[in-house]
Amino acid sequence: MMPADSTKVIPDQKRSAVNLSAEDLRIDAAAEAVRICTHIQNYMVKVRRRGAVIGLSGGIDSSVTAALCAKALGKERVLGLLMPERHSAAQTSSLGFKAAAALGIEAQEHEISGILDASGCYLMQERAVKSVIPSYIPGSPFKIVLPAGSETYKLFSIVAELPDGKIVKKRMTHEAYLNLVAATNFKQRIRKMIEYYHADRLNYAVAGSPNRLEYDQGFFVKNGDGSADIKPIAHLYKTQVYQLAEYLGIPSEIRSRPPTTDTYPMEQSQEEFYFSLPYQKMDLCLFAKNNGYGSESVCETVGLNPKECEAVFKDIDVKRSTTKYLHLKPELAGDIPEIHI
Repeated sequence: MMPADSTKVIPDQKRSAVNLSAEDLRIDAAAEAVRICTHIQNYMVKVRRRGAVIGLSGGIDSSVTAALCAKALGKERVLGLLMPERHSAAQTSSLGFKAAAALGIEAQEHEISGILDASGCYLMQERAVKSVIPSYIPGSPFKIVLPAGSETYKLFSIVAELPDGKIVKKRMTHEAYLNLVAATNFKQRIRKMIEYYHADRLNYAVAGSPNRLEYDQGFFVKNGDGSADIKPIAHLYKTQVYQLAEYLGIPSEIRSRPPTTDTYPMEQSQEEFYFSLPYQKMDLCLFAKNNGYGSESVCETVGLNPKECEAVFKDIDVKRSTTKYLHLKPELAGDIPEIHI
């Protein structure tokens, strides 16, 4: 078994001959849980916080993060927040409450549709959709998607379901894409505002739940779900998060739920919106690249030809480059030597 943060290096002549598989992402879940919990405990002592607040989405990542915090700090010192809105999937809240009940932590629900409505989020979303699909009727379901496959050059399309049931798909203009994403990002930023309200009143820290694939590839909103005091699973590939979920006893309904953005009113997978490939394949490609293996090392396992695998590897670099700013600290125009972080 490889440790979660393995940087195992083998001679170059052997790397090209290796066929990687899911077993290469296998971890000792029990040992890793202990290591992460110790880190959480040490962090809380350092920052003098009594517990943790975590936004529960009903998904695997937030459930595992909550479980680790409860194991490290005690279930009485973890608050789970459910923050659905009108575009959230029907099972989001029920699965969030199920996770909280299984862990024995307190859960509170804050419906944020009213805040989003008042901020203009929904109106701005609908205007962006209508600019691409003039026949779009406000209130109808929609989502944005990437073309399937592993091509390097990709353009987003908007998919909408009209009241008569007709599905319309049109390529987005750059302006429409930026407007729609900017409006949609209100959702993550409003949720984070609520998390920090509760963290402040309880003297808790906010725990974020990105996995390694999301953190590495910039699949988060700056000052939204990308904002947190501690991110306990950011070093773990999503495949490894599922291994921890099984060890920690996360309910099977959550472990079997397909990963989703749960952002737009039409059901949308993460590969439709961002990664293009299911997380199992993306994990293996990212692991191979991180550990110096060539793209040919994963072709057989992920079911892609060498050209397609190389395109995935190039896309990893492109996403790292274009989302680098998300990881940067605020830029200062002058040094402040008295403050050392």
